[in-house]
Amino acid sequence: MAGSGSGASTTASLRQCQATFLGRVSYEDGLRLQERAVGERTAGEAPDRLFLLEHPHVYTLGRGADPENVLVSENEIETSGATLVATGRGGDVTYHGPGQLVGYPIISLKPDRCDVHAYVRDLEEVIIRTIGDFGVSGGRIPGLTGVWAGNAKIAAIGVRIARWITSHGFALNVTTQLERFAAIVPCGIGDKPVTSLDRVTGRALPLEVVAESAAAHFGEVFDRAVRFENSVS
Repeated sequence: MAGSGSGASTTASLRQCQATFLGRVSYEDGLRLQERAVGERTAGEAPDRLFLLEHPHVYTLGRGADPENVLVSENEIETSGATLVATGRGGDVTYHGPGQLVGYPIISLKPDRCDVHAYVRDLEEVIIRTIGDFGVSGGRIPGLTGVWAGNAKIAAIGVRIARWITSHGFALNVTTQLERFAAIVPCGIGDKPVTSLDRVTGRALPLEVVAESAAAHFGEVFDRAVRFENSVS
């Protein structure tokens, strides 16, 4: 069933998912938000959730990150107005910042989606469909994780799954300051550039508009009845 997104199930029979656009949230607050939501979901005290937001400038190191993929000193990072944070997601080093849509799904993959690789592919599918709404053809590159517009990476994925409850997720460059990626080897991939929706389309799209699109496609791909809320407006 994973990745079906067929629409065969009726809305009444679908699992509920609350999707919320939160605006700008510090990375540390985002971690606390996820930790609390994972606890509530694990205990059966809350439905599936999808948090959609942007972070201030921050570089994050995944569990498998190579420190050499950070190309500048921590002092230089701090001087640039960013921070460097080690985190519990999978993957290498990446950048988050204003204009980048970050998605944190807190969902249960039980009983029918207990496949880590399929989950990552499904997140890629959500992003591919989302950017397609804005005229961008996204795709995958064999052996690499994420979504690509041509040869350039437009979205990164790094997840954590415990007891089949998900956290962390995806980062889609919308109006991201792409020059910030020069301080790192993004996701440990040194031979491919990064790009963003505004660079590809020539349009500066509002983050909340892209967030609403992502929420809708998340529901399609994961067979959830998604209720979207913009808590900023």
